Amino acid sequence: MAQTSILITGCSSGIGYDAAHGLRQAGWQVFASCRSAEDCDRLASEGFDAPRIDYADAATFGPALDHILARTGGTLDAVFHNGAYAIPGPVEDVPTDAYRAIFEANFFGWHDLTRRVIPVMRAQGHGRLVFNSSVLGFAPMKWRGAYNSTKFALEGMVDTLRLEMDGTGIHCVLIEPGPIKTRIRENSIPHFEKWVDWESSVRAPEYRSGLLDKLYKGQDGGMFELQPSAVTAKLMRALTSSRPRPRYYVTTPTYIMGALKRVLTTRALDRVLSKG
Repeated sequence: MAQTSILITGCSSGIGYDAAHGLRQAGWQVFASCRSAEDCDRLASEGFDAPRIDYADAATFGPALDHILARTGGTLDAVFHNGAYAIPGPVEDVPTDAYRAIFEANFFGWHDLTRRVIPVMRAQGHGRLVFNSSVLGFAPMKWRGAYNSTKFALEGMVDTLRLEMDGTGIHCVLIEPGPIKTRIRENSIPHFEKWVDWESSVRAPEYRSGLLDKLYKGQDGGMFELQPSAVTAKLMRALTSSRPRPRYYVTTPTYIMGALKRVLTTRALDRVLSKG
């Protein structure tokens, strides 16, 4: 019997890296892709088949998918979309070109790769398309507008895709973590420095009084922050359940926000979110 195969994107660190190791340990044939060739080489040295996929570079999709299908005999059982980044800053301070760039990496690339995979899964009669979203995909926080927007868009796309794939054998699932110990804050700093002219902002005093410290120094993740393995555990459920849920919450804040969104008015929820 052929080994069950999965493509995982964004495997250089954090959630993707843990998922690649966890699924391989569980017996899956894992294709652990990364954005940079150097990270692909590092994962290859750990024994992974690591094709390069950069969501912001569609030219990487075809060669990677061709390589995967050649290794599996033309099938692919699952994809875990994971790679993404953030551009911290108030909506009014983040240029429109920055929004275009982040949507290319966090949304358009996911859409493009998904469209390329669907015909493979349709032909084989089954598949799992799992998308790593966020609590910020349905409950926004201030100063994260660019990232929030890409995740809200992702949730809308996947909800629609789930309806459209009904009856095809292809299941579409959203995983919604909250605070997970990853490098997303550190990785967002170059994007912030590229796009946000905070010193010229009307909000410069707010940057100085706390926003810059949160970005550059970080803060305690708190009692609710979990390790990436918590996401891998939910991913495993999404992949192995005969009838996977449309959504899998991961952390306590995600469960809390999901409950509050159902019971509170928009204004009441705004008051809660504004304290975050």
